[in-house]
Amino acid sequence: MLKQRQLEENFIAMSRQKIAIVPGDPSGIGPEIVAKLLTQDGVKDAADILLIGDSHLWERGAKQANTEIELATITEDQTAHFTGCAHLNMHSIDPKDVKVAKVTVASGTSALRCLDKAMDLAVAGHVDCILFAPFNKAAMTSAGLKAEDEHRYMARYLGFRGYHSEINVLDDLMTTRVTSHIGLKDVAANIDEQGILRAVQLAEQTLRRAGKTRPSIAVAALNPHAGDNGKFGREEIDIIEPAIRFCQSKQINVSGPWPSDTVFLKAKRGEVDAVVTMYHDQGQIAIKLLGFERGVTVAGGLPLPIATPAHGTAFDIAGQNQANASAIRQAFDLLLRMAKTHSETSERRSKSDPIYAEGNNSVTW
Repeated sequence: MLKQRQLEENFIAMSRQKIAIVPGDPSGIGPEIVAKLLTQDGVKDAADILLIGDSHLWERGAKQANTEIELATITEDQTAHFTGCAHLNMHSIDPKDVKVAKVTVASGTSALRCLDKAMDLAVAGHVDCILFAPFNKAAMTSAGLKAEDEHRYMARYLGFRGYHSEINVLDDLMTTRVTSHIGLKDVAANIDEQGILRAVQLAEQTLRRAGKTRPSIAVAALNPHAGDNGKFGREEIDIIEPAIRFCQSKQINVSGPWPSDTVFLKAKRGEVDAVVTMYHDQGQIAIKLLGFERGVTVAGGLPLPIATPAHGTAFDIAGQNQANASAIRQAFDLLLRMAKTHSETSERRSKSDPIYAEGNNSVTW
């Protein structure tokens, strides 16, 4: 709770956005795509950037990308006032322990240490948002990740106990989901009205904080043909429809349940801003087919903006200067929009909103 409150207070009245960037798994494409990001037009002019990580990782990434990165190294004491593009050196992994395209404990440890440092600086108010290059879950788990994924790890590290969930973003489209990393055979039993309400609310809040004033949200059905009036299951009738009606009664612009084999056609035509799906692959397959190289994953619900490219560490092309930096640029731009809105709404709420009362940890991002 203390860390969360510090975050809320420190984001007030900030001007030029400050973004921390961590290299992700050293064995993957992370350092390479960050190097490519920094060479793109407008990136260094858009925000103050703090690279957090071992200098040899950034140098390796620049070499892999066939470019150069100027590392203006600062001390941790100087992070409160850095400007431009600065570098906080870490000693998280020995150069000889970096094994390109291999899962290692050393790489997992490095990824966690750099992420922890970025969150510490955000809690201290030295950065507004965090962009991390792709992690490798197997490496992080071997290094001691005691959580289902990095999103739950970050929530625990920040002391956040409210609702949070992974959000996938493609250009102007967002997706949230009611269930996530569980077996398909367990999906139906884990769908309830409360889960749908939370997923819809998270989509609406995140869209608003990304600049949408009246977002439109479509909810996908669980069963074929949206259950066909109960012929293929009653989840739509008994659970999903009542949840949608409740959201509508709260003035949320939501519709459905739409058959999952057509709802993303609505999204592709720009008719909705978000799709709430019932399970992981129901949305992931569609959104990755629509634009795998531009996808972004947002740590939805956490008390500060955090995002990453939706693709993985790409060990098959790591170190070969083949990695595409489109997704990390999308994540960079989205985070700056979110951080700006977050700082503005935090300033307004801190003056008048009882949501900031002591003991209330329902603030979500």
